[in-house]
Amino acid sequence: MRGGDDVRGKTALVTGSTSGIGLGIAQALADQGASLIFNGFADDELQARVKADLEARSGQPARFWSADLSGGPPAGLQTLGPVDILVNNAGMQHTAPVEQFPPELWEKVIALNLSAAFYTIAGLLPGMNERGWGRIINIASAHGLVASVHKAAYVAAKHGLVGLTKVVALEQAGRGVTCNAICPGWVLTPLVQKQIDARAASQGLSEPEARRDLLKEKQPSGEFTSVEQLGQWAVFLCSPACDNVTGTSLPVDGGWTAQ
Repeated sequence: MRGGDDVRGKTALVTGSTSGIGLGIAQALADQGASLIFNGFADDELQARVKADLEARSGQPARFWSADLSGGPPAGLQTLGPVDILVNNAGMQHTAPVEQFPPELWEKVIALNLSAAFYTIAGLLPGMNERGWGRIINIASAHGLVASVHKAAYVAAKHGLVGLTKVVALEQAGRGVTCNAICPGWVLTPLVQKQIDARAASQGLSEPEARRDLLKEKQPSGEFTSVEQLGQWAVFLCSPACDNVTGTSLPVDGGWTAQ
């Protein structure tokens, strides 16, 4: 997969990009010369570190957008200027049986994982249409295609994000703007590493044993997807090879959803 110079000089907004999957995607786009707007929860030190890294990779200015995406239409979206590539990655998780799921956390998971994407898409589409080019990439999940117990809000939000992806793709067909979803399975991020460490501690396992135990439940490959691989998928979706790829949901899940 190659994106090459196809994103050079373009501006990309990646939400939830101060760590994990979002940061990996931002770095991959920066490596190809895109100017990045990054977003997430970060203190001044982390902001400065991410900004310097993205600028060194791209040779372009990078900016931090501090908007909280969990509270309705985000403030300052229209002040960002033209955005050519939008990657909706911001999200959160909470697990509990349906009858015990805290209503306030249901609302927050839906807001951040689904509604935030709606608001950023709706706000940036007019500019993309005016310029006749745009790439919208929604980071869904294997849980946008299948379900797991105790993840009602997350599964509902990610299924909704896959549906939103299809609607936007249909509405934008023939206008130079594509909309696709990437659906990762287990990705080795700092948050997932915490789950591995907790499993190892609670079950008396070594760290490698806890990793294998986690993966075997869902991911037949027995391997984690890397943030670098997801970044390359995002770059590829911005390339001319994907000009006619829209409305798709791409599993990157080691066979999880093939079962």
